[in-house]
Order: sequence, then C-alpha cells, then structure tokens
Amino acid sequence: MEAPTPSLHIGMYPWFAFGHLTPFLHVANKLAKQGHRVSLIIPTKAQPKLQHLNLHPDLITFIPIVVPHVQGLPPGSETTFDVPSSLYSLLVTAMDETKDLVEGLLRDLKVDIVFFDFSYWIPGLARQLGIKSLRYVTSSPATIGYTSSPERHCGGGNTSEAEFKLPPPSFPDSNITLRAYEARAFSAMTVMKFGINMRFSDRLFIGLSQCDALGFRTCREIDGHYCDYLENQFKKPVFLTGPVIPEPSTSPLEEKWEKWLGKFDSGSVIYCAFGSECILKKDDFQELVNGLVLTGMPFLAALKPPAGADSIEEALPDKFEESVQGRGVVHGGWVQQQQILEHPSIGCFITHCGSGSLGEGLVNKCQLVLLPHVGDQIINARMMSRTLKVGVEVEKGEEDGALTRESVCKAVAAVMEQNSHVGKQVRKNHAKLRNLLLDKDLESSYIHNFINSLQELVKG
Repeated sequence: MEAPTPSLHIGMYPWFAFGHLTPFLHVANKLAKQGHRVSLIIPTKAQPKLQHLNLHPDLITFIPIVVPHVQGLPPGSETTFDVPSSLYSLLVTAMDETKDLVEGLLRDLKVDIVFFDFSYWIPGLARQLGIKSLRYVTSSPATIGYTSSPERHCGGGNTSEAEFKLPPPSFPDSNITLRAYEARAFSAMTVMKFGINMRFSDRLFIGLSQCDALGFRTCREIDGHYCDYLENQFKKPVFLTGPVIPEPSTSPLEEKWEKWLGKFDSGSVIYCAFGSECILKKDDFQELVNGLVLTGMPFLAALKPPAGADSIEEALPDKFEESVQGRGVVHGGWVQQQQILEHPSIGCFITHCGSGSLGEGLVNKCQLVLLPHVGDQIINARMMSRTLKVGVEVEKGEEDGALTRESVCKAVAAVMEQNSHVGKQVRKNHAKLRNLLLDKDLESSYIHNFINSLQELVKG
C-alpha cells in the first residue's frame, strides 16, 4: 500500500549563508518527519555541504540554483563563505537577480507555501502565484522586536545611535539595552545598502510587513512576550516551531580530539568557538587567547585567523606555546562542535551567541560565557545574561568594544567557580532551560501546532 500524499508541499529559499541554510534544513527535517514535502532552493555548490544533514531525502529535495555573476564578486562565489563581509551586499544583489528564476521554480513546483528570509520580494511574487509566504526568521524574536518593529521603523528606518541604546517604547524587556559602540553599529546598519538601491533595514522591514505570517525557531516558554509584541506590531500571526534541536550526531568525535580531551577531568576544559565567519581584530584575538591562558584551565579554541593574518600560528602572542604548556590548543580549521560540546571534559563554552551555537550550548551541560560580536548575537547575549540568566557576558569597552584578557578570565571564573553566587545561579537556570529544551513532548507538540497553523494559513 502506498504512503498517503503529504498534505503540504513547502518551498524554501534562504539567504546564501550556512547560518541560514542549515536552520532551514533543520526545520525541513522536522516537517518531513511528519510526512510533508519540502523543496529547498539552494546554491549549487552548497548542496554537497548540506547533503549529510538531509535526514529525509525521499521528502526533502534540494533544488539547485545558479547564482548569477555580479560585477565585483569573485567568479564562482555562491555563499557568504566564499566572500568577505564587505561583499555581502553584492551577493544579495545576485540573489535578487534570481527573482524570475525563482518565480518559475515556484510555479513549476506548485508549492503551497514558501519560507524565505532576505528575499523581500518573495511575498509579492508568491501572492501573484496564489502561494502563501512565511518569513522564517533565523534570529530571535527579541532581535526582530528590538531592531525592526514598526515603532522602531516609523521614521523610515533612520534610527540614531541614541535611539538604539534603548528598546522601542512598547518593547517588553527593559533588560535589553546596547552599549555605545553597539548602538553606533546598529544605527549604521539601518542606512547600509544591502543590494542595489536597498537599505538593509528596508529589506528586513518589507519582508516582515508583507509576508502572510512570521515563523521562529523557539518556544513561548522562552520568547512568548517578544512574540506577542511582534504579533501586535505587525498585525499578523507568529508561528513557532519549538526549539528544533538537531538530531544527535551519529559520527564519532575525531580521534585526535577524543584523545586530547580525554586527558582532562570531567567539566574542566574551556571550548571557545565563534562560528565559520567571525574574524576578530588581531588585538582582540590576542587578548582572547591570553585570557584563556590566564584562566589556568585547559582550553580548545576553534578560531579563524584574525584580520591581517594568514594563519593562526603567525597571529598567536609571543611565547604562546610556552605559556600553555600543552594544556591549550588554538585550532584554525573546522571542528565537530556538536560532538565536542557533548564530551564530558567540556565545562565551559565561550560562544559568539549565534542562534545555532547558542542552541547547541543550551542543550549540553557546559556553562556559557557570552562574547557577541555583531547584530543579533548582541541581543541574544543580553537576553541570555540579563533576562534568562543562563550565562555570563564578557565585559567590553563601552565606547570602543575593546576586549581584555582580564575580562575574559573574569567571565570564565564567574561561571566555573562552584561556590560563586553567579555560578550557582546560571548553573541552576541553565539546567532548568536545558531540561525544557530536551523535552521531546515539548518539541513534538510545537511541530504539530506549527504544521496545523501552516495548514490553516494555506486553507485561508
């Protein structure tokens, strides 16, 4: 007997960055597990890097798309991994130039609904085709509420540094505020061009305003008041998938790391990683690694070479090897983060607070030290440190964001010292949140409700 035809066919067109492509695929896996079909439109060269994460190849189809060449982009550039951040605007211009191609694909695929993020033109295109659109947001509801709500955008998106220091008037969390250098960066982003004749803030706001519904990878137990705020501001439904915890990895940890980590006591090692695209200034890089040395604890840092350096080795402080004496490693290549965080020797995770990394940290037993760099990472860090109190943020200079080795060491000590008041508080709160996120009934309930909401939206 043949399986019944899935009740939904979902199209997806995420921004050409693995920090967006991977979360879209994670939610696709959850939807396919319930029998729904997903067509995921992705750059051609991204497919091999994502194939191993497709747990339901019978229901999830990768639809390769050729990224048009735009003058100024290196030949063959398809994702943010291929270009420096200064060229992201050209890459999104290339994405915009796929509009006609995407329209043809959606028409031929006959999807019921399309998930998107940076392609602000998707809602209008989908409406012409009789398709519903959902802005699936890879950042947190708090970030969207703080930076892109209608009351923040009411002046046309030109928000000053002073205005960005504080949340919008109706925003439900007064704990989230910005330092001077952060507010300055957010203000600059509102007028930054992202694509041809399109400001970054306008691109976000148009997509959020014109879609049929908003979708987030979270649950009301964590983000309910931010979701209520967004529903009220944008006058449209907010659908939640639940935490969307990635399935446990079936690949063992690489032998060299298993052997190295195995030398240390349970819960004694610091793991530090900032994702695949974060590049530190050289001064910050050196203060960070010196701060790790200063803790006196063993550490594994997976970092990209800092700006101006061709390798990790040339960027390390003088006599670094002598100072760590075999108890510390700074590695410039890719590592299996999920498996490392699950290793019993890991006691502390210094994270840049990207949503994916935060999720992986929260479902493991290691304590969190928060060291955000840009954008939504900053809002995530404030929420985790000040509102939920599940980690400690590294202090930086108010005006310049300067990092010091002492501030790194201080934050690590705060979460690792067993008898400290802060350490006890974050361990208790983290354990409580971890248990919530790992509750399979919670996740299955959210996915079930998410699918029901999609079906009602499509029918309407």
